[in-house]
Amino acid sequence: MKAELQRAFEEAAKLSDNEQEALGQWLLEELASERRWDELFARSSDKLAVLSKEALAEHTVTSKTKGT
Repeated sequence: MKAELQRAFEEAAKLSDNEQEALGQWLLEELASERRWDELFARSSDKLAVLSKEALAEHTVTSKTKGT
């Protein structure tokens, strides 16, 4: 365990039982949320690549038709 995380757990151990439970629940929810976002971004990267290529192609065509 990294030193900073160890220090955080040591400080959390000083909290009341209810505060420790609340902190633990919050931390688990945050970690789960981060995993969900990572999964969503990983799945969307291919879609974003396609959209960016389409946008670039559209911009190129538009620029040529306007003479710029």
